[in-house]
Amino acid sequence: MTEWYEKSFGEDYLMVYKHRDMQEAREEVGRMIGWLDLEPGASVFDLCCGMGRHSLALADLGFRVTGMDLSEALLREAKRRDTEGRIDWLQGDMREVPADGGYDAVVNWFTSFGYFNDDRENTKVLGEISRLLVSGGRFLIDYLNAEHVALNLVPHSVREEAGLIIDERRTIEDGYVRKQITISESGRRDRSYMEQVKLYRLEDFDLMCKEAGLMIQQVYGDYQGADYDEKTSPRLIMIGRKAGSGR
Repeated sequence: MTEWYEKSFGEDYLMVYKHRDMQEAREEVGRMIGWLDLEPGASVFDLCCGMGRHSLALADLGFRVTGMDLSEALLREAKRRDTEGRIDWLQGDMREVPADGGYDAVVNWFTSFGYFNDDRENTKVLGEISRLLVSGGRFLIDYLNAEHVALNLVPHSVREEAGLIIDERRTIEDGYVRKQITISESGRRDRSYMEQVKLYRLEDFDLMCKEAGLMIQQVYGDYQGADYDEKTSPRLIMIGRKAGSGR
């Protein structure tokens, strides 16, 4: 059976999230990369890089970047944007990353975690982050804030994007936030996709990270660096390092 994430991150995804542009990514990376305290020219692995916005912004700042995603369609767009060939692009599953270790940092942006039904499979992803890092290497996980999502869920919204009608219905069920997306386009049959993310909380991440050999050292509640508050913060942004020697 095809999993939801194998179906959802295709050509239509590029249209559903077209409003997320390079300028937005540059602003996010410019603010957050300083939290990792990396040396100039450090090597950074962008896990679940999508269409490459953050990878390109990292390269603009002088980092050596590898971007990986499962989606062939999103990687095709990422490579198209990388006109100077500055980034190493890989296709692969985040539970079994097809790359050796030795990276100074691993970043995981835009809630690209919690996709799998089995907690052990999600913990595997953290294990891969740990494996990719040098001893003392740094990581950043940019995740939704579960409590804020539950309190502020918009059950239904409709918008138009480049001639498409995008209908989004959101629910919270069985510990997941789920979004059913239906795309209507003149002359074509409607297309439907589902997205699903496990509503992990900070204490869950703390336990999973420790199991994977990672230490969470700082937590922010938004992209501007506000203190994290479980009920009011829109994001759960975790900064830490691989256990062992290092800063």
